[in-house]
Amino acid sequence: MDDVRQSAGAPARGPDPRVVRSRQAALTAAQDLLVEQGWPGVTHVAVAARSGVGRTTLYRHWPDVAALIHDAIVQRIDRIRPVPTGDLRTDLRNELNGLRQLLHDPVGERGMRAVLDRSPFDPAFGTLKKMLYQTGSAGFRRILKAAEARGELSPGADISLIIDQLAGPLIFRRLLADRDISAAYVESVVDSVLTLNRR
Repeated sequence: MDDVRQSAGAPARGPDPRVVRSRQAALTAAQDLLVEQGWPGVTHVAVAARSGVGRTTLYRHWPDVAALIHDAIVQRIDRIRPVPTGDLRTDLRNELNGLRQLLHDPVGERGMRAVLDRSPFDPAFGTLKKMLYQTGSAGFRRILKAAEARGELSPGADISLIIDQLAGPLIFRRLLADRDISAAYVESVVDSVLTLNRR
């Protein structure tokens, strides 16, 4: 009984440092291969050879290449996601600038192109596309929901449509038109969308 109480009261241990190191080594290898060779270069064999992480371990964490590419991109998204300030224009501008950085980041851009290229033919990449949309739009959705609660958006504003209005021009400009996106362009998109939707 004492043993049970002791173990229940023991502080929770963090993740095994070896697991953290091997996971990061694998993701770094996948990101490098994605930039160097595109999605066909990201295989379990290639990632194992580049990272030194065993294939069995890779398959346990990432059963398919789509899962590996997902985590490689999401890691980049997490690094650039800003902390909300509570000011609608500032938060939307910061969030959209994060997307701008992702689209100019070789891993983010190559990864997104890979997803768009493969998703019509590969169900795993189709699922990945949906997951990345949910992850990528979550920050915008939180900001807009908070603004809606504060009464800053027009009555009946469609939050999904507003996200499309914000992110769509950048994705079109970078992934389809192959043009650079400036900070000034981001500002103009945010101001145009707020003109349409702000109370």
